[in-house]
Amino acid sequence: MDEFREAIIKFLRKETGLENVQLEVPPSMEMGDYAFPCFVLAKEWKKAPNEIAQELGKKFKPNDSITEVKVIGPYLNFFVSKSSIAESTIHHVLKQKAGYGSSNEGRGKKIIVEHTSINPNASPHVGRARNALIGDSIVRILRFQGYKVEVHYFVNDVGKQVAMLALGAEGKKKIAFNDLLNIYIEINKKIEENPELEKKVLELLNRLEKGDKKIKNKFKKIVETCVKGQVKIFSELGIRYDFFDYESKYLWDKRTEETLRRLEKTGKLFIDGFNRWVMDQKGYELGMKIPVLVLTRGDGTSLYPLRDIAYNLDKLKKGENIVILGEDQKLYQEQIAAVLKELELKQPRAVHYSFVLLQDGKMSTRKGNLVLLEDFMKESLDKASGELRKRHGKADQKAAKAIAYGAVKYAILKVSPEKNVVFDWQQALSFEGETSPYIQYAYARINSILKKGKISKKADLELLKEKEEIELVKMLSSFPEIVAKSTREMRPHMIASYLYALAQKLNEYYHLYQILKSEKGTKDARLLLISAVRQVLKNGLGLLGIEVLEKM
Repeated sequence: MDEFREAIIKFLRKETGLENVQLEVPPSMEMGDYAFPCFVLAKEWKKAPNEIAQELGKKFKPNDSITEVKVIGPYLNFFVSKSSIAESTIHHVLKQKAGYGSSNEGRGKKIIVEHTSINPNASPHVGRARNALIGDSIVRILRFQGYKVEVHYFVNDVGKQVAMLALGAEGKKKIAFNDLLNIYIEINKKIEENPELEKKVLELLNRLEKGDKKIKNKFKKIVETCVKGQVKIFSELGIRYDFFDYESKYLWDKRTEETLRRLEKTGKLFIDGFNRWVMDQKGYELGMKIPVLVLTRGDGTSLYPLRDIAYNLDKLKKGENIVILGEDQKLYQEQIAAVLKELELKQPRAVHYSFVLLQDGKMSTRKGNLVLLEDFMKESLDKASGELRKRHGKADQKAAKAIAYGAVKYAILKVSPEKNVVFDWQQALSFEGETSPYIQYAYARINSILKKGKISKKADLELLKEKEEIELVKMLSSFPEIVAKSTREMRPHMIASYLYALAQKLNEYYHLYQILKSEKGTKDARLLLISAVRQVLKNGLGLLGIEVLEKM
C-alpha cells in the first residue's frame, strides 16, 4: 500500500507546500483508506479546516489507483481501488518474502546495542529477562531494517555484588552456577543483621583495585561461573551477544584514571568533603536536591558510574549507541548523558522499561522473592509438551520449545515498555487469547490449508471482494509502516499487537469462508491471500525472536 500512500503524499505536498505530510487511517472502511487532517494548515491558511478540506478535494483528480476523495468534516479522506490494493500488496509480500516489511533504512549504518548487562551474581529472574527480550527484539528489528548491529553485554565484574558473593563464598571449595543465588541471598541477610560485614566487602574491593592477584582470581572465577550460566539460559531463548565487555578492563588499563583526567578539563570535577571525586551537575534539571554524580569512594576506588563513563567513551567511537535499561535507571542515565554532553559527545539512546511484577509486588534477587527465568522456561516447556501430547499423543521436543519459549517472549514483549508486566502464569502460558501459541497456531492452520490446495500465482485477485478479505489485505499492507514505527520508537510491542490482530482477523475469515470449497477462481485468489498472511506472520514473529511451526 506504500505506493498509494506515496501518491497521496505527493499530491498533498504539491498542493499544500508541506514537506512532512502525516496521514491517518480512518476508523472504518466506509470512511476511506487514508485521511489527511486539515487542522495542520488552519493557522497558516487562515481558514477553517473543513473549508481547506473542500478546497483540496476539488483539486484532486481520481485515477485507477485512488478512485475517490471525500470531505468528512475537517478531514480529506482518500479511497484506494480495492483490486489495486490486493494486487499490489499480495504481489509485494510474495515477491519479497522474508524481506517484506523492511525499508532497508539502515543500509550502510552501524548501531551498537547494549542489553541484558545484569549483575553476575545469580540466575536471572523473569524481571531481569525483560531487558534481554526487549533488547534482542530491537536488535532483530534493526537488522531487518538493514542496520549493521553489534550486540554488547557489559559485565559488572568488579562491583559490590561480586565482592559480596566473594565474601559469601569464603570457605566453600567448589561453587556451581546454581549455588550462587542462595549464597547471594544469605550474604545479604548476614550484612543486614551485622552491618560491620560491609567493611569486609569494601576491603575486598580495595584490594582488588590495588591488583591483589588472589582477590582478582577469586572474583574472576565467580564471574565466569555466573556469566556462563546466565548466557546458557539466554542462548536457549535464541539470544546472542557479539561482545562481552568487562568493567575490570577499565581498571587494569587505567582507563578510569584517564577518564577522570578528561573530566577534570570540564571544570566540573571536584573532591568533596568525603574525599570522593564528584561531578558537579548543576544546571541540568535532574530533579536532585544535590545535583552531583559521585565517581569514586573516599579511599579512591572507582564506582560504577566512572567505569560506565569510560565504557560509554569506548562505545561511542564505534557508532550510534542504544542501551536498554530499567525505569529505575532513568535518573542515572540522565546523569551519564549530562556528563557526555559536558564532553561534547552524543548521548546513547536509552530505551527504558518498567518492572515485571509478581501478584504481591516487585521481584528482588537480594530478597529472594522472585520467579527464575529458568523455572519459568521449564514450566512453559512442561505445559507446552502436555498440550502437544493431548493433541497428538506425543510431544516433539523442538515444537514444545518453540511454543513454550514463544509464550515466554510474547507475554513480556506484548506489553509496552513503560507499563508493568503483571506476572500471571495461567495467562502467559494459555493457548487462547493474546498469546504466542495463538499466533503460531494461525500460521500452522494456513500451512494445513495450503497443503490441501494448490497455489496458482496467476489467480485473479480482483475476486477478493468480501469485506473481511479487503480488511486482511489492508492489514498486510500496513505491516511495513508498523515495522517502521516500531523501529523509530524502539517499541517491539507494536509488532506483537499487530500480529495478534492479524491472527484474529485470519481466524474470523477462516470461520466465515470455506476457502477450499470456494469456486475455482475465488479459491485460487483466497489461497494466495492466506499465503501472504502466512509470510507476514512469519516475518513478524521472527522480529520478536519467536519460531513458527509448520503444524501444531
